[in-house]
Amino acid sequence: MKAATFDYVRAENLEHALSVLEEVGSESKLIAGGQSLVPMMAMRLARPSLLIDINRLDELKQLTQDGETIRFGACIRQRDIEFNSSLDKTVPLVKKALNWVGHSQTRNMGTIGGSLSFADPSAELPLAAQVLGATMHLQSAASGVRSVEAGEFFLGPMYTAIAETECLVAIDFPIWSGSGIGTAFTEVSIRKGDFAIASAACQLQVDAQGIVRRIAFGAGGVNGAPKAFPKLAEKIVGKVLTTQLAQEMANEAIKQCDPGSDTHNTAQFRKSLGSTLLARVLIEALENAMGSK
Repeated sequence: MKAATFDYVRAENLEHALSVLEEVGSESKLIAGGQSLVPMMAMRLARPSLLIDINRLDELKQLTQDGETIRFGACIRQRDIEFNSSLDKTVPLVKKALNWVGHSQTRNMGTIGGSLSFADPSAELPLAAQVLGATMHLQSAASGVRSVEAGEFFLGPMYTAIAETECLVAIDFPIWSGSGIGTAFTEVSIRKGDFAIASAACQLQVDAQGIVRRIAFGAGGVNGAPKAFPKLAEKIVGKVLTTQLAQEMANEAIKQCDPGSDTHNTAQFRKSLGSTLLARVLIEALENAMGSK
């Protein structure tokens, strides 16, 4: 199929993009990498009357950090993050998540902001953002900038807190400091690069005795939006993370999920797979942390 007829505007700057958004509203769509939007337009699942091209907005391509937080401009290419070795220490979970995103061709064009805005419940970057507690900064011509925590940002399948006249302009990820930090990310898909059937991610920090001092973990593809489990994480803090404890927490976590069934997988299969992957990343993150000490 081909996309329905649409008009096109190349934004000169962020102010220009926001003013056009304000004027046209829900009939317009922002486009940067286009790796999610263009296929939907080709299938006519999305039919915007106007595309606003923000590819050339340098103000949305800045990468900054202050020691506690690293800020990604929404239009930074996924490939640029993937090959930035300075991010290995600051946001290791994001780097590991990117290894599972699509293919090199899609990562060359896809942006971090585009993936978060599209909010596929099985996508890797939204899961990393949810687990780490990222903050999304949204801006509109009428209301200026507002900040939304990941837990309030992802509202459902392909549904976020972004209003129709807002643009996601930047994303803040917290930087974990100290030694003994370990991360793990894994997923299962029908073919490499396909959308995940289920995925799981974990970042933790242990002391010299192997006791967990900080941990965050979550799953994708098993709920309407990527899901983190902060209350269960609290139960692990102060303990040695054993294989038995990891599986118990994974089983408890998956009880909080409602993936639904589709033509490829039943809800029960997704939950069973999600539990297995959660237990796996908990132990893999621990092993990664112990190896980094």
